[in-house]
Amino acid sequence: MLDAAASVFCREGFAGANIDLIAAEAGVSRQTIYNHHKDKESLLAAVVSEISGRCNARAFAVLDTFPDRPQDLQADLTAFAIRFNRNCICDRDGQFLRKLLQSEAQRHPQLFSEWRKEGPSRIWAALAARLARLAHAGWLELDDPDLAARQFLALINADLQMHLILGEQPTGAELETASANAIRTFLRAYARRT
Repeated sequence: MLDAAASVFCREGFAGANIDLIAAEAGVSRQTIYNHHKDKESLLAAVVSEISGRCNARAFAVLDTFPDRPQDLQADLTAFAIRFNRNCICDRDGQFLRKLLQSEAQRHPQLFSEWRKEGPSRIWAALAARLARLAHAGWLELDDPDLAARQFLALINADLQMHLILGEQPTGAELETASANAIRTFLRAYARRT
C-alpha cells in the first residue's frame, strides 16, 4: 500500500493524488487505506517514513563497507562511491524520495525537516566519523570531517544529477565515471601530502 502511495504521490503530486487512485493502484479498498491512515497527509508521512527507513538501512549497510584500512585509497574510495551511488542514490527508493522532496518539501516543511534530521544528517555524521578515522590514520588532512562528509556525498552524485532529475537510471559506466571523477576531486582537496 505504501509503495503504491509513493508511486501515486510521485506521479501526481500530493495535490493531484487522491485516496481512490492510491487504493486502485494498491489493489485495496479506499476504506482499507483509511483504516491504516486517517487522511492523505498521514499517508504521505507514512510513505516518507517507510522509504526513509529503507534508504537509511541500505546507506548504513554500504557505510559498513567503507575502506577503513585502504590498500589503494583512490581505488578503494571509488569502489565505495560506486556502491553508495548504486545502492542508495540511484535505487528506486532514492528516486522516490528525491521526487517527493522536489515536489512536496515546500508544502510540507516539517515532514521533510524531520526526514533530513533522521536520514541525511545521520548518514553525514556516520561518514564524517569514517573520514576522521582515515585522517587519524594519516590518509587524509581534515579540519572539519562533517564538511568533508557533506562534500564527499555531493561530489559522488554531482555528475549524476541530470539523470536523477529526469528520472533516468545512470548506466554502470556512468556510475563508475562519476564516482572516479568525484574521488579524484575529493582527494585533491583532502589527501595527505607526502
